[in-house]
Amino acid sequence: MNRENYYNYKDVALGWHRFYGGKIEILPKCIIRDANDFSIWYTPGVAETSIEIRNNPDKVYELTNKWNTVAIISDGSRTLGLGNTGPLSVLPVLEGKSLLFKYLGGVDAFPIVLSEQDPNRIVEIIKSISPSFGGINLEDISTPKCFYILNRLKNELDIPVWHDDQLGTATATLAALFNALEIVGKDISDTKFAIIGAGAANIATINLLSYAGANPKNMYVVDSKGILHPNRKDLENKKDYNPYKWRLCLETNGERRIGGIAEAIVKTDVIIAASRPGPGIIKKEWIENMNSEPIVFALANPIPEIWPWEAKEAGARIVGTGRSDFPNQINNSLVFPSIFRGVFSVGARIINEDLCITAAKTLANFVKKKGLKDEYIIPRMADFDVYYDVSLAVALKAMELGIARRRISEEELCAEIRKLIHGAKEKIRTLIDHGLIRFPPEGGRCEDSTLRWNGKFGKRFSN
Repeated sequence: MNRENYYNYKDVALGWHRFYGGKIEILPKCIIRDANDFSIWYTPGVAETSIEIRNNPDKVYELTNKWNTVAIISDGSRTLGLGNTGPLSVLPVLEGKSLLFKYLGGVDAFPIVLSEQDPNRIVEIIKSISPSFGGINLEDISTPKCFYILNRLKNELDIPVWHDDQLGTATATLAALFNALEIVGKDISDTKFAIIGAGAANIATINLLSYAGANPKNMYVVDSKGILHPNRKDLENKKDYNPYKWRLCLETNGERRIGGIAEAIVKTDVIIAASRPGPGIIKKEWIENMNSEPIVFALANPIPEIWPWEAKEAGARIVGTGRSDFPNQINNSLVFPSIFRGVFSVGARIINEDLCITAAKTLANFVKKKGLKDEYIIPRMADFDVYYDVSLAVALKAMELGIARRRISEEELCAEIRKLIHGAKEKIRTLIDHGLIRFPPEGGRCEDSTLRWNGKFGKRFSN
């Protein structure tokens, strides 16, 4: 049942955030028996570690927490679906992402908001602070500057750089697509796609689909003004500002279709929509014009471009959305904690397309082992074992590709990854059990993914 029938998210979210004063804090992970131990952790003992790192910079990955630390960085220019809200209002989003990194991947993540929206200045700021971190996660940055910032940082830093709105969504979408195509018996190289929306998520998805074997000529991309094609003078005139979208005009749409969403969908096998909230953005009668056993991924939140039951009534065989209360949630939270856990565990220098495809295939294979079906093509967020599987697969692939600073046996790597992810959960549970993390007043317990609450924070609910 849809939890929104029972749960006033606005009241609960504001109440809980106010009660805790934010969601994260910094805690030691070393022993502190008394004040004498600070002679080891700080002066004079710490000088020995500084000398060691000065003489061999790679020792920083052994002697500090850089190896397990990611900076989540945003300028607030595209906060969720709220637009350019600025740096302060994006801070709770980044804190939430930090929770997911730690709970699902055992990764220490720090939110950093920038009071700066010039892409060149953002690049220089991030480069300046990068020595503190083992990786960079860009978040909620508007297009097209998010592409420019990501590309520059990937080329100019020797640590992994990731933009989750692009790469996380693309990887999760590819994982779901692998299994959906297997169910309907179609090959990705022959599949025709209607790509609705030409923002960060879909441009990255197009790039990853192409790398995985899809033919860009079989993709019909639609932005707010229609299908992309070489005669789109409005985009040609802005090609210096947004070369990423202009490139799609030249490389996709082999049939040179014109029109809008309805025309893009005709005789396609798959819809991937990441545009604006619906319903009604995609109409039932348009899906009726697709090829046999169509696949529809309607990813807009909070309301998908078409309701799943409408897509099914129109003939869709498989439907995915971005929501947790419908089957087949295509959720980038399945990706980024594991990707970073994997690359951090072996000290990888970059995250490339091969690692994304490895993650997508591992997600898809996890479902096959549990039982692939129309309404289960991608793992659920509560399938916690998938995070171990993806982390291990990514780490092994990074070593195979020669982009890892560290080499470790698969057995040792598996044990280490499990210890880090399991340990994060155990630490949180221990703090709760000892009352060091308190429950909000008047209820608000969270046990085994079952939410219960009452009083001023909302009505009682139980699965």
